[in-house]
Amino acid sequence: MMLTVVLMPAPEDGFTAMNPETGTTTQGESVPEALKNLREATELYLEEFSISTVGPPLITAFQVLPHA
Repeated sequence: MMLTVVLMPAPEDGFTAMNPETGTTTQGESVPEALKNLREATELYLEEFSISTVGPPLITAFQVLPHA
């Protein structure tokens, strides 16, 4: 099962990793560590709650300009 990962720099260093399909969120000191932690958390989540995917996610980004 392919799932989505959103990685963001954490305020206290390292990275926060979030899976939008399940809502699981973790962090790690590096990208590989954050991904490993997220995979483990998501696997535990899926042991209790099943999800169905309807196809690959569409991932995009947008920019918001600050108010002057």
